[in-house]
Amino acid sequence: MAQRGIQLDQDNFCCSICLDLLKDPVTIPCGHSYCMSCIKGYWDEEDQKKIHSCPQCRKTFTPRPVLGKNIMFANLVEKLKKTGLQATPPDHSHARPGDVACDFCTGRKLKALKSCLVCLASYCEQHLQPHYESSTFEKHKLVDPSMKLQENICSHHDEVMKIFCRTDQQCICYLCSMDEHKGHDTVSAAAEWTERQKELGVSRQKIQQRIQNREKDVKVLQQQVEAINLSADKAVEHSEKNFTELVRLIEKRSSDVKEQIRSRQKTQVCQAEELQEKLKQEIAELRREDAELEQLPHTEDHIHFLQRYTSISRLSESTDSPSTNIRPLRYFEDVTAAVSEARDKLQGILTEEWTKISLTVTPVDVLLPQPEPKTRAEFLQYSRQIKLDPNTANTRLSLLEGNRKATLMGAEQLYSSHPDRFTERLQVLSREGLTGRCYWEVEWSGGKVSIAVSYKDISRTGNTVECQFGCNDKSWALDCFGSYEFRHNNIKTPIPGPRSSRVGVYLDHRAGILSFYSVSETMTLLHRVQTTFTQPLYPGFCFHHHGTAVRFYIKKCPTVQSRSMHQS
Repeated sequence: MAQRGIQLDQDNFCCSICLDLLKDPVTIPCGHSYCMSCIKGYWDEEDQKKIHSCPQCRKTFTPRPVLGKNIMFANLVEKLKKTGLQATPPDHSHARPGDVACDFCTGRKLKALKSCLVCLASYCEQHLQPHYESSTFEKHKLVDPSMKLQENICSHHDEVMKIFCRTDQQCICYLCSMDEHKGHDTVSAAAEWTERQKELGVSRQKIQQRIQNREKDVKVLQQQVEAINLSADKAVEHSEKNFTELVRLIEKRSSDVKEQIRSRQKTQVCQAEELQEKLKQEIAELRREDAELEQLPHTEDHIHFLQRYTSISRLSESTDSPSTNIRPLRYFEDVTAAVSEARDKLQGILTEEWTKISLTVTPVDVLLPQPEPKTRAEFLQYSRQIKLDPNTANTRLSLLEGNRKATLMGAEQLYSSHPDRFTERLQVLSREGLTGRCYWEVEWSGGKVSIAVSYKDISRTGNTVECQFGCNDKSWALDCFGSYEFRHNNIKTPIPGPRSSRVGVYLDHRAGILSFYSVSETMTLLHRVQTTFTQPLYPGFCFHHHGTAVRFYIKKCPTVQSRSMHQS
């Protein structure tokens, strides 16, 4: 019992701000005591209000009271510390900073167990009992402890907000429903809560489904990343192998040429040196004979003279011949020329092939894979109803069939002035820009016509290439006449393919794909562009001959299905 009494004394000597034993205790005018540093800090925050209050009883003081140490409390606290009770494990049932405190506890407040939405108060376990035991509180709504109970009070009428105004989408009190919200669609907050709970369940299902879809997308992208890395590694390995083999072949050919040159050099040098040695020996022999001839006239022995003269005469006859015919030796300028020619040819081949290699190494599309249409019926699923914009049409173009057809006329049409109009080029653009996946078909007749797509900011004034479809970096065009020709940025590409009066255009804006098809009983791919589109694309036409007509072909219910697709 004594221990219990000491514990009670300890609670009485705790600061309600820091919840520890008082340090340098001070007693303020209302009689409550605090640590000097705690109450100073509390009042420092209230200085701007110029009114200072007690954290427990909320009594206010003006001016700020002067604080003095409570000697008696200080001595009692020191005695409590000496008893060792400070080491007693803290009671976790007491409210600490950040906890919701019981609104009915006096002194050191306990932690709240529940909050009541009707009472707008929070209760510890002890003070909560009447809500469980008394029928008076039977209809009260208990929730987890909350510090936001005051938000349930109407700021205008200080009443509990129990009604939800669907017209203004806000919570109101019953006085609000009879005042500024009179005549609005209102329900009880409980009914709206029930309805929103149902919506929340549906929303959660949608979100969970989206999470599952995105998780699948993440897996697909991860697989694509792995596939890209694997493909790149294989390509690097294969290219390194091929280039290594090519380097080895060149090195071998270099070694072979070097060996052949050295072998030929050795053979020709040996031949020249052998002939040179033979000629030197012959010169020495002739010099020796010449010396004998020089001495022979001085010989008085007639017999010896005649014998020597006869042999010398035969020697002079055998050697008295023109200079030895030395065939000009072949040097290595021809080899040098042949190697240079081979080098030039190899450089040309490598340059040409490198261009092809560079064109094939396109940016990898890591977008989630979507199957590309294969048949005309599948293409028509992305069909778009397109209308031409009269404000863009050149004054010699006549728009018919609800602005779905354009014809080049001999005389100018009556159009009002507009900044979007093509002033010189015989062109027209659609009213709507396209993104996403789209497909449309065009029928043409007469002379040459360009079926194009363009950014909206293409130049409209003048007769320069900046205005003409396909002659700049803002447009792409397929020229149709006796044959096909694709143009972009003023680069022309002849396109083989079956001639048809109908052309299909497929656009996958996000994937950067633009394809042109010749449409008849089958669909034949004429040309595909793989790039990055930075703006919406506007379909358009450019006319080159009088009497040419173009219109968007409409077919809502396809009956002819493409049997196959051929890439030309």
